[in-house]
Amino acid sequence: MNEETPIPAAPVYKIKVTANGPYIVTGGVPLLEWVICHDPDGHSHGWREGRKFEAPSAYALCRCGGSKSKPFCDGSHLSNGFDGTETASREPFAARALELAGPELTLSEVPMLCSQARFCQRAGDTWHLVRKSDDAVSKEIAIEEAAECPSGRIVLRDKSGKLLEPLLPPSIGLVEDPVKGRSGPIWVRGGVAIEAADGTVYEIRNRVTLCRCGHSNNKPFCDGRHVKVKFRSSE
Repeated sequence: MNEETPIPAAPVYKIKVTANGPYIVTGGVPLLEWVICHDPDGHSHGWREGRKFEAPSAYALCRCGGSKSKPFCDGSHLSNGFDGTETASREPFAARALELAGPELTLSEVPMLCSQARFCQRAGDTWHLVRKSDDAVSKEIAIEEAAECPSGRIVLRDKSGKLLEPLLPPSIGLVEDPVKGRSGPIWVRGGVAIEAADGTVYEIRNRVTLCRCGHSNNKPFCDGRHVKVKFRSSE
């Protein structure tokens, strides 16, 4: 009798936030840059792949913003006074979300999660489009804008309550924003678990953004401060 070939177990992906230190990534999570594209008016629209990095079974990503080996940690947090205290809420998204009901779409949002990627600003902004979602074009653009947002600040549902989320493979993206000339957050995609320094696992979501400039007031998540502090991964 022939024995069946065992099916390899799926990798267990995880990001561990360390106390005043880096993010420890385990499971060999794919790592690459994602560059924000823009339309002729300068509004964020679409993404393109940038550099790909080797993703060993475990690696450490800088979250203090000071590493000379970005995106990887070089121990700079030990000497630059980095305070990585986690201040983000542990409540699930739905418990904190504000809601806007349009004719064909319902928008839920947690403003604190905004990473300043600006995908929601095109064509009058996503809120305006949701209010006009009985118009087919407005509805389509609203869904597209929400799906392009890396932070998951905005979530859309249709009239039946179905969640309208993009299909994102488990991976980690390093956001680059050439329009602003800034390096953005760490884009965690496809439901990769994020564990706090105290062992609590944050709500697992399809897309979230983690701070890598070291200045967020909503650590470990990005709050857009990289724009204000002019963070660049090359420096």
